[in-house]
Amino acid sequence: MPRCMRTTLTLDDDVAAKLERLRRQRDLKFRDLVNDALRRGLRDMSGEPRRREVLRTRTFDMGKPLVNFDNVVEAIGHLESKSFK
Repeated sequence: MPRCMRTTLTLDDDVAAKLERLRRQRDLKFRDLVNDALRRGLRDMSGEPRRREVLRTRTFDMGKPLVNFDNVVEAIGHLESKSFK
């Protein structure tokens, strides 16, 4: 029989809810589910860190701005004017 360690864990509410939902769905003992989840998580954490995909935002020239946004009062005035639609 494998040796077991008895301990107390304090789970965040969202983690406890997910574990309880899985426990009911799979009809498992809570300790078996937690042990399985920890084994999977530890295996994933023990491997090489995943490389993150480099995201790049494409830029394009929109031309000269219609309003100088450095001057907030002027920009608001332009937006509130009757000619702006």
